[in-house]
Amino acid sequence: MRQRGAALILVMWVIAFMGVLLGSFSLIARTENLQSRHLFDATTARYAAEAGIERAVFEVQNRDPLKRWVGDGRPYEFDFDTAHISVELTDESGKIDINTSDDQLLQALFVSVGVDPATAEQLSDALQDFRDPDDIPRPHGAEADAYKMAGLAYGPRNQPFTSVAEVQQVLGMDYQLYTKIEPAITIYAATPKPNPAFAPLEVLMTFPGMTQDLAQQIIAARQQIQPGQPGQTLTLPDGTPVMANGGGTTYTIKSRATLANGATTVLDASIRLGGAAAAGRPYSVLRWRDDEASR
Repeated sequence: MRQRGAALILVMWVIAFMGVLLGSFSLIARTENLQSRHLFDATTARYAAEAGIERAVFEVQNRDPLKRWVGDGRPYEFDFDTAHISVELTDESGKIDINTSDDQLLQALFVSVGVDPATAEQLSDALQDFRDPDDIPRPHGAEADAYKMAGLAYGPRNQPFTSVAEVQQVLGMDYQLYTKIEPAITIYAATPKPNPAFAPLEVLMTFPGMTQDLAQQIIAARQQIQPGQPGQTLTLPDGTPVMANGGGTTYTIKSRATLANGATTVLDASIRLGGAAAAGRPYSVLRWRDDEASR
């Protein structure tokens, strides 16, 4: 009887062990299946988002002016395979070029995001000192000695900015302020003044006499005007007409792809039309960022 009882206990232990083992294998299989599914969805959504960027490049050069996409931030939506694509493109000529903008425009930019005029003047001078080739500080600016006194291990580059993010190194700039001005600035416009026909809200707010309500009205009215069709005449507070002519060749494209199950990928890229012939592409990628990949 004792042997039979011991055998029964042993069998029960073996059964329990096998149950735990099978449960573990089942959990591992389910986890791997979920991981595979997530990877598949993320890859599918990513390539769908890339398709949105390729579509935008084509449409902004569409030979039919009535169908050509406009780079003023208006959304364009379409379906691609199993994904829904939403694309926004902004002509970089509508932004403030931190390499070519003057003191007045830079100060207006900082004031428009809530910086007091005195600090805006300091930031403007420091930004210009960062990009100019000399070591002579502006009246409220900062050259190498000021950075050293602030305990920083670096100083101004005394060269043009090579990326928008580099403006964070300007003395007096912090990340919170950078996030406020980042949508308004560029290094690709190469013009001293932004084109209001393509300017985002943050840039329109720098124009004299502008209010947020008026800026939003201009954007709403601007996006109702279809390419090649006459629309209402839009003007800035000082009477300057908002003309859509004279756009640039550099665009920032934000493409969001959403699958039926909710998986989403957002790609944010800056491109310049007319890529290198050797590369066989119609555009060059200047900046590429994956914003998110989620469900």
